[in-house]
Amino acid sequence: MRKQIAAANWKMNCTYQQGEDLLDNILGANIALADHRQVVFAVPFPYLIMANSEVADEPNYFIAAQNCYNKKSGAYTGEVSAEMLHSIGIKYCVLGHSERREYFQESNKMLAEKIDICLEYGITPIFCCGEPLSIREAGTQNGYVETQLKESLFHLADSVISKIVIAYEPIWAIGTGKTASSDQAQEMHAHLRSVLAKQYGPLLANNISILYGGSVKANNAVELFARPDVDGGLVGGASLNAEEFIAIIKALK
Repeated sequence: MRKQIAAANWKMNCTYQQGEDLLDNILGANIALADHRQVVFAVPFPYLIMANSEVADEPNYFIAAQNCYNKKSGAYTGEVSAEMLHSIGIKYCVLGHSERREYFQESNKMLAEKIDICLEYGITPIFCCGEPLSIREAGTQNGYVETQLKESLFHLADSVISKIVIAYEPIWAIGTGKTASSDQAQEMHAHLRSVLAKQYGPLLANNISILYGGSVKANNAVELFARPDVDGGLVGGASLNAEEFIAIIKALK
């Protein structure tokens, strides 16, 4: 079975103490994860070392950075490199979140560079793709996300693409309270997998985890995760509530 992943994206939330308490409460639920199930916490940069220490003895629990820069090193004040993340033992990095694309104008080309640098340092990218409301209303969402994959991922060799995790974000459903139906989520996830299959073959495509990232909550996680091409979720607001996120973890296939 493909990896089934519950990924928490804290975004720019929580003080240090609040973050520590949140992790303690979630880990305190003592959810034992089978090897095909993983939990990833994408925490703000100042909390990476603390969070990594918290999960150090928890099998299949990992910490992610929420971003990294597309250069190895240099005079880029305020940026964080993949090498820095590697040096403190970080295993995952979220790349191309819709907020990074919208607020910081991150292009598909820049994200391809970030993908390469993360992979060079043994960090698994969680690559985000998805369409805004205008694209969905125009009915051109399939081509839109296909372009995101092609321009950011399709330079990768067959031996490398299997190391990527993809997160589909219907941007119109992030933080709005709207959620794509499980049918809509499945339809897009199946399309993404078909695009991967055309480029890399069905065997590789069927081994790549595709997460759903649009207002996943405890009350819809079971239905969403039950769909055959939905391999877990990239969870925003609900991941800041211990009880909610515990229920989401338990909903993994």
